[in-house]
Amino acid sequence: MLQFPSAVYSGEAQCCNTVQSASDLPVPIIASLLGIVISGPDVLVGLGCTPITITDLDQGANCAQQPVCCENNNFNGLINIGCTPISL
Repeated sequence: MLQFPSAVYSGEAQCCNTVQSASDLPVPIIASLLGIVISGPDVLVGLGCTPITITDLDQGANCAQQPVCCENNNFNGLINIGCTPISL
């Protein structure tokens, strides 16, 4: 049985175009423009993300970029904060 971080079970799995540290450009610029304070430079941030639903997982979801679970998905996929890579 595959085990995912608990965030997956609440529907927070995301497929992101890029996943990088909060200190890597363009993350600080985007965060600043949106008024987001990121707690540390090593926090993983996803950019250009779309949700992966439990239905997608059941049907063998194919994420061509980086599948992750993120703690803060309040910006419609533009920037997701506190991401953890997962395998599908």
